[in-house]
Amino acid sequence: MPWDVLHQGLAGRLPLSIGTVMILTGLAVLLLWVPLRETPGVGTVANAVLIGLFTALSLRVLPDPAALPGGLAWRVAYAAAGIVVNGYATALYMGSQFGRGPRDGLMTGLARVTGRSIRLVRTGIEVVVVAAGFLLGGVVGWATLAFALSIGPLVQAFLPYTVVELPDRQWPTASESTPRPLSRALKAVISSGVRSKE
Repeated sequence: MPWDVLHQGLAGRLPLSIGTVMILTGLAVLLLWVPLRETPGVGTVANAVLIGLFTALSLRVLPDPAALPGGLAWRVAYAAAGIVVNGYATALYMGSQFGRGPRDGLMTGLARVTGRSIRLVRTGIEVVVVAAGFLLGGVVGWATLAFALSIGPLVQAFLPYTVVELPDRQWPTASESTPRPLSRALKAVISSGVRSKE
C-alpha cells in the first residue's frame, strides 16, 4: 500500500523493475536498523518471502471485488478488512519475537529511540512514504490513505495482546549497557507509546 506507492514512483524514475526496487528498498531500510540497534531474526527473512507468497495465494483464492454485484461495496469491504487483518497480522508476527520485517523494525527502533508510540511512529513513516512516492509519480488511492492513517493505531492496539514471553532471549537497547529479555524490550516499546504525550 503506502510502500507500493514509493516502489512504483521509484521504478518509474529508475531503470529498474518494481521487484528490484522493492528488494533494494527493503535492504536500504535494513541499513537504517544499524544506528537503531535493531536485531534481525528468522521473522525478518520470513516476512520478505511469505508476504509475496500469501499475496499471490490470496489473489488466486479471493474473487475480484469489482466483478461481484455491488462492486464498490465489496471493494470498500475488502480494503477495510484487509487493513484490519494486516494490523492484527503485523502484531501477531511481531509478538512472536522471531524478528520483524524491515519496515516494522524501523518502526520499533524509532519508537524505542524517540520514546513515541508505535501508532505515531508508524503513521509518520507511512505518511512520509506515501508523500515521497506520490511526488515521484506513484499512484495514491483512498485505500492507501486509509491504510497509512490507520495501520499504526491498529498495530498499537493489537500488539499488547500478541506478545509471547521469551525470557531466555536477550536484546540490548540503545540506552542500556546490559541486555534485557527481548519480551521486556518489546513491551517497553509498546508501553512507551501509552505513556508518551503526543
